[in-house]
Amino acid sequence: MNWSKSRDLHAQLQRWWDRGDILAALVTGQDAFPHRLRLKGPTSAQMRERFDAVRNWIAELRDLPGYRIEMREFRHPTLGVNQVPGAVWVDDLDGALGLLGKRREAACFLHLVEKTRARQPVLLAWVAGKPMQALAMVDVWDRLLDVAEWLLAHPRPGIYLRQVDIPGVHSKFIEAHRGILSQWLDRVLPEGAIDHEATGVSGFGRRYGFRDKPQRVRMRLLDPGQALLPGLKDVDMTLDAASFARLEPESSRVFITENEINFLAFPALADSLLIFGAGYGFEVLAQAAWLHRCQVYYWGDIDTHGFAILDQLRARLPQARSLLMDRETLMAFEAHWGVEERQTQRDLPRLNADEAGLYDELRDNRLRPKLRLEQERIGYAWVERVLSGL
Repeated sequence: MNWSKSRDLHAQLQRWWDRGDILAALVTGQDAFPHRLRLKGPTSAQMRERFDAVRNWIAELRDLPGYRIEMREFRHPTLGVNQVPGAVWVDDLDGALGLLGKRREAACFLHLVEKTRARQPVLLAWVAGKPMQALAMVDVWDRLLDVAEWLLAHPRPGIYLRQVDIPGVHSKFIEAHRGILSQWLDRVLPEGAIDHEATGVSGFGRRYGFRDKPQRVRMRLLDPGQALLPGLKDVDMTLDAASFARLEPESSRVFITENEINFLAFPALADSLLIFGAGYGFEVLAQAAWLHRCQVYYWGDIDTHGFAILDQLRARLPQARSLLMDRETLMAFEAHWGVEERQTQRDLPRLNADEAGLYDELRDNRLRPKLRLEQERIGYAWVERVLSGL
């Protein structure tokens, strides 16, 4: 018998709470009560055949505190007219909160709503749409409102996030809550204070007019006959993005590697410069006009993500070629194959035919499940041989 019991009714009420419907009604002013719960009871045949069990079920329901049981008439051929439960109702908010044990949470939420109504009423629609997220932020709600009001008073401030000076708001608070603040600020700030081209958590600073930490590029000059700085050769140098873009190196070839040891051990090469890559994201490199005139070689892991990074690099530098990311290299170092925990599965339209063929073999697990060859597993002599043949 799967007739509705106390736990089934409570589970329905809990789901209603978890969806945020009860709290949302407190913001919008809509009357959510009385609220009818689904009731699954005995069939007509069961009521005739198992009347004692049905009577016990009715008694259990009628003894439940906090619920209103609406009865309906049932005619039994032997026992005559009887009353059985037809619906179950929770009549008011206080009753629902009592059944759920959520009176304290609802009181905190109402206090939060009143603060928002008094300070930033434009955010009430957000609260109504995401009441459970709002409730989870109750301990920092005042500080979030402080940040929103500070930015409203200081649009596009042109300082670093940690320079914001708001009493009670520590230096890392804004960084830690960029997700929710970005949703708020889009509602609070005037259009002129928002750069809509900057998106996501990483674009938070630019979107609202903060200064971002400068992105940096690490490099080595591989040609012993050239120097980036007078008198300094083979220098391991790190520059901010703007300084990197202003370089005018003599080198016509640029290599990018993702592994630091490979970066440090990369052999000397005429007319060449080496960049230590940073995984996904090549916007900084693309800003350097001189780099577009160079022949670029990318050396990454032979796995699905390595080819995905190559594909992304070509979106910025279409002339980029892959290095040591071929089937011959993969098979030569079979003894050093490893496992790629999470493969990428998307199509990579910027790969050439050979690269796409190997990528498909890896993605489709034709050689071995989740196969990868990390670039640092390739023998140094093999690297030197390939480089000498360029």
